[in-house]
Amino acid sequence: MAEIRNGSTIKTIAFYLPQFHAIPENDKAWGKGFTEWTNTRKAKPLFDGHYQPKTPLNENYYNLLDDNVKVWQSNLAQKYGVFGFCYYHYWFKDGKQLLEKPAEQMLKNKMVTIPFCFSWANENWSKRWDGGNQELIAEQEYGYKEDWKQHLNYLLPFFKDERYITLDGKPIFLIYKPEEIPRLKEMLEYWQMEVKKAGFKGICFMIQNSSWYYTPTFNMEGFSYQIKFQPHDCIRYQSKNLDLVKKLQKVYFLLNKIHCGKFFASLRNKAVLAHRLNKVEKQDRREYEQSWETIIQSEARKEMIEGAFVDWDNTARKQNGMMHLNATPEKFEYYMKRLFRKIKEYDLLPVVFINAWNEWGEGAYLEPDTMHEYRYLEALKSAEKDAFIM
Repeated sequence: MAEIRNGSTIKTIAFYLPQFHAIPENDKAWGKGFTEWTNTRKAKPLFDGHYQPKTPLNENYYNLLDDNVKVWQSNLAQKYGVFGFCYYHYWFKDGKQLLEKPAEQMLKNKMVTIPFCFSWANENWSKRWDGGNQELIAEQEYGYKEDWKQHLNYLLPFFKDERYITLDGKPIFLIYKPEEIPRLKEMLEYWQMEVKKAGFKGICFMIQNSSWYYTPTFNMEGFSYQIKFQPHDCIRYQSKNLDLVKKLQKVYFLLNKIHCGKFFASLRNKAVLAHRLNKVEKQDRREYEQSWETIIQSEARKEMIEGAFVDWDNTARKQNGMMHLNATPEKFEYYMKRLFRKIKEYDLLPVVFINAWNEWGEGAYLEPDTMHEYRYLEALKSAEKDAFIM
């Protein structure tokens, strides 16, 4: 297994988006041949100096069903110090899956040597990129023990693979928004019981991106860690309505205990959608350095895993999206060095989740592009070298 605590280095795990091949559901919803490249290619600059469209180096608009691409990504990432990939995993009502083929092909192809883990993106798959639940493509429904067992049985061959990332011998498994799951505690306990029958010590469950900002009252039961998913976590921290968010969080978890959380989440999504539609003409523009300073200065907690982001600009998906201004590889290297020092200073878990390896539609990618070529990867390698010799 690929154990996080092996050695003295800080491990970097990059989130990995598999939406770079066509599937029938996306063809029907968005048009024949839709992939993440569709949005990336059609992006337009919104002001002077705005870097859009973001173009992969040598116009490498790859198809992830090509095994050679996955081998190239694996070799490139490891060359520049990326420890592993965290694949987004899409599992819906009645065991329906989407975008599962790249991971399944990787499992069979031992030439893809990079360690990996999964993050269950447990949201409805819809035609809206903003988290709303209208125009569903695939509905999220969690079922009960038979459904949970079917899901776990699918995951077990991945957990058993020697490349799967573990913490203290337990395969790590992220859940994007656990608050959406009505019988969450019962489901986690059931999975722990069943996975031990399969010969494991257990599962190390981690929270990726809870809708509610983390407070000491947050229900961590069943989870070992919560990840500071960036830049989303630092943006919530900067929110002027943070006190209100904390109060709503308490209401949410109370309702979730009596299985009304899904209804509350639906109301929340509609409110968020209405708010964003009212801001259709306005982009949310933030300073790269300001967000990174928030990340560095945020409280260090043993139950929290530090996160990082390369850049963020999702206006390729929606013009009224959010972008960070004045990002450069040099700034990324500077802040990664500071983040590594923070982890060592506070003796935190030696791992950083980076957003992302290939989120091209959100402008968050380590892969080489036309403007910067390999400089972000070189910046990461330099920052890791600095952390190692400290």
